[in-house]
Amino acid sequence: MTYSVTPCNLESIRQTWKALLPRAATNTIFLTPCWQNIWWKHFGDGREPLYLRVQYGDQVVGIAPLMLEGDTLALAGSTEVCDYLDFILEEEHCSSALPVLFDYIGQMSWSTLVLHSIPSKSPTSAFLHDLAAGESGGYLVDLQQEDVSPGVDLPQSWESYLSLLSKKDRHELRRKFRRLAGAGAVHYVATTEDSDLEHDLDDFFRLHRDSREDKAAFMTPSKEAFFREIAHAFVSQKLGKLYRLEVDGITAASVLCFDYNNQRLLYNSGFDHSFSSLSVGLLLKAYTLRDAIETGMRRFDFLRGDEPYKYDLGAVDSPIYQCTIQRR
Repeated sequence: MTYSVTPCNLESIRQTWKALLPRAATNTIFLTPCWQNIWWKHFGDGREPLYLRVQYGDQVVGIAPLMLEGDTLALAGSTEVCDYLDFILEEEHCSSALPVLFDYIGQMSWSTLVLHSIPSKSPTSAFLHDLAAGESGGYLVDLQQEDVSPGVDLPQSWESYLSLLSKKDRHELRRKFRRLAGAGAVHYVATTEDSDLEHDLDDFFRLHRDSREDKAAFMTPSKEAFFREIAHAFVSQKLGKLYRLEVDGITAASVLCFDYNNQRLLYNSGFDHSFSSLSVGLLLKAYTLRDAIETGMRRFDFLRGDEPYKYDLGAVDSPIYQCTIQRR
């Protein structure tokens, strides 16, 4: 049998896509049909979707979600709201299918190809490293580290996790939890029902914008609309949770998380500066990490960005790559 590549559309392969993703080398929430569909709804203007189906004989073994903007072809999605992107390829077929897929893409009409948000562990990343290092024919290939995505492999207990931290970080975390406990009535609350979500999202957006100037600039009305729809979609599927930390009945911090592929993803957060002396932002994140351990998650992913608090909680960097390919 041989590999073949044909164009398709998202709706025609939605069910095949959902069945394929758990077997893919890169299986992330940002590549689910639901996430991709909502992204297109809010950010797709001016871009043309171009989905490719990869088959091995009659079996679909891959999907390439692409978009064309002018003469630039790129992976469908944006770095601002999609932390990981990739081709969706069954792991056992990656080494054979990737060259066939790239040959097909090379025959399409574009002057620049941008493959962004590629996780370091993806076979696509290894393929691009080889492409950049070797003879690339009629192309100029520029492979760069785009960002880092810190994370923690989770042990089976909170105490085992604490033992992984440095002595200083472990002492500081315990001290901060004790100080918070003595500051008033403290409650950690998780919103897990879609019917309860809208009011708590209002608090989330207020705290998000108030916590930092760059977050306020980031959360435009269009991004807020996207966040709201994404939160409702995945909370209703039991794949999302909105956590909040209350001190004496006041919401002091809020965190939006997604649970996917046995990992907890910390998507975004905010806190009330009037409670900053109590480290409420850090401690709510630590609580969501502890909850992930207690629910049996195998990894806590802080997602892209090198904010210092991630390393205070024991995170280790994983690179994210971008490859820009131009025709000579």
